[in-house]
Amino acid sequence: MKNLVVAIDGPAGAGKSTVAQLAARKLGCTYIDTGAMYRAVAWKTLQRKQPVTDELILDVVKDVHVELAYVEGKTTVSVDGTDVTGEIRTPEVTAIVSQVAALGPVRSRMVELQRRMAAKGSVLMDGRDIATSVLPDANVKIFLTASIEERARRRFKEMQEKGYNVSLEELQKDIAARDKADSEREISPLVQAPDAELLDTSNMGIDEVVQAIIDRCSRV
Repeated sequence: MKNLVVAIDGPAGAGKSTVAQLAARKLGCTYIDTGAMYRAVAWKTLQRKQPVTDELILDVVKDVHVELAYVEGKTTVSVDGTDVTGEIRTPEVTAIVSQVAALGPVRSRMVELQRRMAAKGSVLMDGRDIATSVLPDANVKIFLTASIEERARRRFKEMQEKGYNVSLEELQKDIAARDKADSEREISPLVQAPDAELLDTSNMGIDEVVQAIIDRCSRV
């Protein structure tokens, strides 16, 4: 097969970005982190230092330029030429990203860019609506998930390592709220595609999940 197109969807904190990057490297695919693109728009919105409203987000997205670069196995994200790879992972950005991603004009802008990147060759793309909306003809479709408790624990560890003082209980509430917002939004909600394979990683290590993804791709 000339190009391999892999679509991985799943809820917040499922570990998609971590395992997708590793799997992409082993498969020789370009990794595209679509969640980072919505986070980039959220980051620029916060730079306005104004109350976050739908109107403000739509004004920001009109002329935002989001660029992803995948070099030596790592994804960097820039907004209007500024590297914001670290800044888009703050709790402040996380708090508004579901609101940003729920807006039709934002999704249209990002999906257009995502499809353009996917057309260039073999790709592994992760997000919330890749298999259902962005790349419905993907060769491999995986719905990656884990229990809310496990996802909160993973996110708690990640935030602590970055120096953020967060509460595990609050993270669990935030993740549950994001699940609800992502699955109930009107445009491209988070759902498992009918032809996607479910991969529950609650009791799996990173290497096990990566191998499971590779195994599924080997069947194509």
